[in-house]
Amino acid sequence: MTKQGLQRVIVEHVTPEIDAGRFYIKKIAGDTVRVEADIFTDGHDNAGGRLLYRHESEKQWSFAPMHLMNNDRWQASFHLEKIGFYHYTVTGWVDHVLTWHEGFLKKYQDAQYMGVELLIGAGFLEAMLPLASKADQKLIAKIIALLRDESKYDLAVNTVLGKELHHFIDRYPDLSNATTYLRELRVYVDREKAGFSSWYCFFPRSASPVEGKHGTFKDCEALLPRIAEMGFDVLYFPPIHPIGDTFRKGKNNKVNALPGDDGVPYAIGSKDGGHKDILKDLGTLADFKHLIKEAAAHGLEIALDFAIQCSPDHPYVKEHPKWFKWRPDGTVQYAENPPKKYQDILPVNFENDDWQNLWKELKSILDYWCEQGVRIFRVDNPHTKSFNFWEWCIAEVQKKYPGTIFLSEAFTKPKVMKELAKLGYTQSYTYYVWRNTKQEITEYITELTRTEMRDYYRPNFWPNTHDINPYSLQSGNEASFIARYFMAATLSSNYGIFGPVYELMYHEPYPGKEEYLNSEKYEVRHWDWGERNKLTGVITKVNAARKANAALQSTNNIKFCDIDNDQMIAYYKREGDNHILCIVNLDPYQKQFGHVHTPLQEMGIFPGQDFTVLDVLTGTSYVWNREWNYVELTPGDVPAHLFRIEL
Repeated sequence: MTKQGLQRVIVEHVTPEIDAGRFYIKKIAGDTVRVEADIFTDGHDNAGGRLLYRHESEKQWSFAPMHLMNNDRWQASFHLEKIGFYHYTVTGWVDHVLTWHEGFLKKYQDAQYMGVELLIGAGFLEAMLPLASKADQKLIAKIIALLRDESKYDLAVNTVLGKELHHFIDRYPDLSNATTYLRELRVYVDREKAGFSSWYCFFPRSASPVEGKHGTFKDCEALLPRIAEMGFDVLYFPPIHPIGDTFRKGKNNKVNALPGDDGVPYAIGSKDGGHKDILKDLGTLADFKHLIKEAAAHGLEIALDFAIQCSPDHPYVKEHPKWFKWRPDGTVQYAENPPKKYQDILPVNFENDDWQNLWKELKSILDYWCEQGVRIFRVDNPHTKSFNFWEWCIAEVQKKYPGTIFLSEAFTKPKVMKELAKLGYTQSYTYYVWRNTKQEITEYITELTRTEMRDYYRPNFWPNTHDINPYSLQSGNEASFIARYFMAATLSSNYGIFGPVYELMYHEPYPGKEEYLNSEKYEVRHWDWGERNKLTGVITKVNAARKANAALQSTNNIKFCDIDNDQMIAYYKREGDNHILCIVNLDPYQKQFGHVHTPLQEMGIFPGQDFTVLDVLTGTSYVWNREWNYVELTPGDVPAHLFRIEL
């Protein structure tokens, strides 16, 4: 018979826990994890509970006492200081000493004689001695002697009722028959940028100030002050590698390229090399490393695209033919999404006999760029690659290069997007680009922040990408661009834009599609990088507000506020004493107005008490003193309020 027969406490329904502990939750260094569990026992004895936790580098567990909330639900928290994995679990036990102590108090209040109860208590205290510190052992021994001294009955009773004894009961429980939760759970702790970042994407080949000339890394350096001035902190480049010649695509995705056409950067690989090489027109590795250094001086971190696909000219095709699918006629299988055909791209086949070497080689690409100074990767189409590979690869890279960030570019089925996040992706693209109405936005944000997804899925909101020119922006309406940008940057703590297309409000679509006409995926473009407009001003002010207001540096702290107009949306965020209220006009053509229900209780404000709302976008302030307050927004002005509540 095992010790299990003496374990009377049940510990179950521990949260947060993802898929019965199969996956870990995600946090940022400096955060706390609040853990809850059901802890209960048979009969009328009291139960006790502890939260156990340790960093992966530590052998010994630390613990925090759990406190009863209600109906046998307990909770405790622990602080996260280091990057990497923390382990946590919960233990519960029958607290015989606390049960005795509470019974002692009841009998005392009933004026009963407590002689036997004092002796019982002395026995419990003796059992504590081996657990106590040397200093506490001396104090506990004195109490034991007192409880057994019949001549000091009144003093002994008062001692039992005092605070000191209760302290020892909490500190030294008898865990000999404790029940520990059936599994250890994990939390992965990232650096700050994993939870709070502002991404800016552009094609480096379009960075030249001279029309018709291919951009270089040197040209990119000249753009750093502009991007930093707008307040971004991540600069993301699509692939910078050699581009294949075989089946090269022409402008606007034409199947046959004309002489001089630039090709698609995602068709990686040529006679000049593959994923560990740089397109010669952009510069050298030394130029790229200099760009990384210059970007850092401007508060920007370079992110690279990791696209697991090869042109027919990639060295892998000849060196490792097993890594690709071959058709009966001897030709290699190019990428297909029927009826679409992508002859310039060969998908890697993860179901091949040489898969272990394939995995190692793909990881070595990430290792290589990490060695050059890159610690952020946007991963192209991860949902078309092996789940098992991603779980292994991300874990291995982060083990070797702690703090490496992976952004999943997967616009696909919900369960697949969630699985990728569970497997290790730091951040994830979302459906935000297609959520436009008040109901759609509210329901989607609620799913992200009020369900289990909040513990493992870090959304990164993009109102456009180099692949997506959404129908909502194809009119070119300025208010639409401002509103969509504003919500991306204030609903989510991680967001990004594809520029300068976005801030210059370029919107011409490829007919009938959510794609850009004359897309930079297929050709070098020339832009007026010196242009400034209302939108660049809004971007600059919003990014400054994000950095200055802690409430905007989190996603899960959002609360939607009632507003009596379906063309307006309002939401409130709070972090400590920092209170932010955002209101947006969703109608890009008409002025909208209504009354917003201000969450006074969450703000700590009493009805009738004056408080100031300062719009950090316009500098305008108002004094409110009611729960329902009038607001109006005109598209021709700024179609959003970013109110900081000043109490």
